[in-house]
Amino acid sequence: MPADDRGGRRQGTLVDWKDDRGFGFISPAAGGSRVFVHVSAFPGGRRPADGSEVTYVEVRDENDRARAAEVQYRGAAPTRLSVTGTAEAVTVATLFFLLLLGLAALDELPLLVVAAYGLLSAVAFLVYAADKSAARQGRWRTAESTLHLVGLVGGWPGALVARRVLRHKTVKQPFRTIFWVTVVANCAALAWFVAGGSDTLL
Repeated sequence: MPADDRGGRRQGTLVDWKDDRGFGFISPAAGGSRVFVHVSAFPGGRRPADGSEVTYVEVRDENDRARAAEVQYRGAAPTRLSVTGTAEAVTVATLFFLLLLGLAALDELPLLVVAAYGLLSAVAFLVYAADKSAARQGRWRTAESTLHLVGLVGGWPGALVARRVLRHKTVKQPFRTIFWVTVVANCAALAWFVAGGSDTLL
């Protein structure tokens, strides 16, 4: 396997992958020290595994240590998978907001709630983007509990789209499971509100 591709990206093999912790190392095809790689550097749609041949961009963290970014699998089509996942996420988020607007049109839901979902979704997208940037640069990360909280209170549509567009937090467990639990919990709370459950608190 050649050391570099035509775009100047480095090539290597994924080794010592710790799936439960979301990181491992890449052994460069050109030889030399192994390069640290975090799961956030991988595209969505395919789980990292030892022995995978990859290309990557080598960057430096704040302590001047080498790490891999923008990892791509050799002989695969991760971009197409990512686009498909993005389309699905956008579709789900769009349908959800159409549902909210329909409920508002029927006077079943205040427009303020619809606006709140929109604002929180925008906040969620920005928070995920900031965390993705921090992961690439080796800076201080946003706590996963914060990401889940933003989704739980109503920002999950934006978080859903951000995970696919940014290819962030799409592989790691138990993050994915907890994320969907927060989505279900939020939708259940919304259904309870629309059904008039909030009247029992008045």
